[in-house]
Amino acid sequence: MGYDVERFVGYVNEGLLCCVCRDVLEDPLQAPCEHAFCSTCIQGWLINHNNCPEDRLPLDITHLRPLFRYMRNDLARLQVRCVFRPQGCEVICSLETIHRHEEQCDYALLNCTNAGGEYLCYHCGCPVQVSRRSLEAHLCVCEFRSRVCASGCGCPLLNSEEAQHNCVSELRAELEVLRAELDCKVEEVRREMESRLDSQRRHMVQKESQLKSEVEELKGQLSRVMSDVRILLSAERTRRQELERAELEKAELLELLKREGLRPSTPTQPAAPTAEVHRKPSPRSLALDCIKRKSREVTVI
Repeated sequence: MGYDVERFVGYVNEGLLCCVCRDVLEDPLQAPCEHAFCSTCIQGWLINHNNCPEDRLPLDITHLRPLFRYMRNDLARLQVRCVFRPQGCEVICSLETIHRHEEQCDYALLNCTNAGGEYLCYHCGCPVQVSRRSLEAHLCVCEFRSRVCASGCGCPLLNSEEAQHNCVSELRAELEVLRAELDCKVEEVRREMESRLDSQRRHMVQKESQLKSEVEELKGQLSRVMSDVRILLSAERTRRQELERAELEKAELLELLKREGLRPSTPTQPAAPTAEVHRKPSPRSLALDCIKRKSREVTVI
């Protein structure tokens, strides 16, 4: 919406009026057909229409442009009364400076600072609106003004509550509130600790199961290694027994060879006929053949 025409002093050019609300342009925009509008007015119009509200030519929000410079200058030079004139402000200034004045105007209506705060809800606060110049005087007599109890309990008091104030009951009530808050905090911490303990317990159970699995696997590997070691020891024991048996046989054969080699021959025995020797070998030759054969076997081993 634009500025109310009644606030302006002197004549206002028709070209500086919004084609929608017919008030003086506020934050103006211009269509390609050179009709001007308040930005709020034309944006609201284009939500339901797609044409200019003045001549009905097609119009889209992307076609809007800022107002011509000379029109902006004319608009800025218009003399306008302060919006707080009903409260007593007689200031008249240009449109380009009116906002700065109204922000600092002594006749501006302000909510009482006791309308609500840290200790008061909004609906329990002061509903009075006063001018900026009268706010300080109002605060001195406002029944919703709060101050700290002079008896030392530290409770904030309204002027209307001072007569009924009891420090002991107020402190008890505050203590109950603090106790309730503390109980809530303790319960919250307890739930958090239980949650953490449950999480740690689940983690430990998983870790224990994993360790048991690894221990069982190591036991299986150890059992297989022990079995292999027993097989190797048995094979080594058998090999040593065979070597000892071979050494024993070798020693016996060597002893036998030694005895046979040292025994003297008997020249008195008649020589056997050649045909009979071939026909029937003597026991001594058989023993020598056996000794030689055993010696060869021992050498091979």
